[in-house]
Amino acid sequence: MTSTGHGGDPLVRTYVVTGGRAAASRNTFDFVTLVALSPYSPQPSRAQLNHEQNAILDLLARSAQSVAELGALLDLPICVVRILLADLMETGHITTAGRIHEAAEAPDRMILEAVLEGLHKL
Repeated sequence: MTSTGHGGDPLVRTYVVTGGRAAASRNTFDFVTLVALSPYSPQPSRAQLNHEQNAILDLLARSAQSVAELGALLDLPICVVRILLADLMETGHITTAGRIHEAAEAPDRMILEAVLEGLHKL
């Protein structure tokens, strides 16, 4: 899907996709927030959702994705993805799986050197 995939001005399209909203009403999402399908709700109806929201749910059916990954895969601005995700959260379609955290300790230097050596051999 391209930003002009529906044949119009990309700014007009994002306005229509978000219903004219510039920010999410309640839920806010960080770039690295992991989003997954909600396991607790019995298959909520998708009939009321727009094309982009259904595309998000299709991507999440495969695996959890970060907000940034969803934006890149759908070729949508992050601000638009955040609004769509907030709507999906309110309807019970998705849940957040937390943030990606830094490792508590640095990886072993020998392992990193072995990986680098293996990459050079490719």
